[in-house]
Amino acid sequence: MKAITFHSAKDTFQLEEIQMPTPAKDEVRIKVQACGINPVDAKVIQWKGMVGERMNDEWVVGLDVVGVIDEIGEEVEGWNVGDEVFYHGNMTRPHGGLAEYAIHKVNTLLDKPKELPLLDAAASPCAGWTAWRAIVEKLKVNEDDSLLIIGGSGGVGSYAVQIAKNVCGCKEILAVASSRNEEYVKSLGADHVICYDKVNVLEEVQRLTNGEGVTKSFDTIGDDNDILAANALGFNGQMLELVRTVRPDQYENVFMKNLTFHQLALGAGHEHGNIGQKAIVDAGIGLTVALVNGKVKSPKLVTVDFEGAITTLNNILNKKVVGKVVLTL
Repeated sequence: MKAITFHSAKDTFQLEEIQMPTPAKDEVRIKVQACGINPVDAKVIQWKGMVGERMNDEWVVGLDVVGVIDEIGEEVEGWNVGDEVFYHGNMTRPHGGLAEYAIHKVNTLLDKPKELPLLDAAASPCAGWTAWRAIVEKLKVNEDDSLLIIGGSGGVGSYAVQIAKNVCGCKEILAVASSRNEEYVKSLGADHVICYDKVNVLEEVQRLTNGEGVTKSFDTIGDDNDILAANALGFNGQMLELVRTVRPDQYENVFMKNLTFHQLALGAGHEHGNIGQKAIVDAGIGLTVALVNGKVKSPKLVTVDFEGAITTLNNILNKKVVGKVVLTL
């Protein structure tokens, strides 16, 4: 079968013909129809150490998979060949979705509703389900909140703005983005777009909140933006950091402001039994309902072939990708 493989010794992606994988007893094989491409896929260079010696030259990335069940493991129940499914894959397992066929354990497999378009299904798991867990389950955003989202035009941020506004009824959303994406982020539902290339973000947050700070903040970018997200909070504020470990010792007035911090890694649920796997499935169901009901829409979508997928992976590493890219077969 055709697949985009990652060679860990050279840190390169290439299109190759490899052997079709066979599902284990608790797995299914998927004939891939589409696969979303995410930063985590490209950044296998940074996380390959988690896999270690199990990573060979036929390792295939690609977490956001939509397709049809082609073969079923001997102990699998409740699923049939021909079922159309989608899922968020496990980055520590080898047979990802940037290939003609993929493998996945059934614990976190979801039926794809007929009402959910193929591209929306492929675009949503990594970014959308993460945003759902962050806004609905972790931060529990509600109609009394003012929410700061750092990275409002990105994959996770694009979903987060819509979920906060249209699902949670957030009173006021302040989204940080570049000036070139200002109108796009406004169209998602942000009440204020703070253009980091034009203004001092923290000063603008203080101005927009009359010096009180926001009640909740969500950093989707990483680097030192956790410091910004924490310092933008008011009394009893809550922050969720998506990319790095929180560093309370570097934030202002953490104790006196009674701040609370959250971490989130969607895919970590695969490695934490029924509780972790249920968290992934619940987020998937929640966002899918919102998509089908029209409360949330997919961000800008671009489709590519295999060669385009390799280009996309390399462009992500060079920070040249805008919008959501999906491999279609």
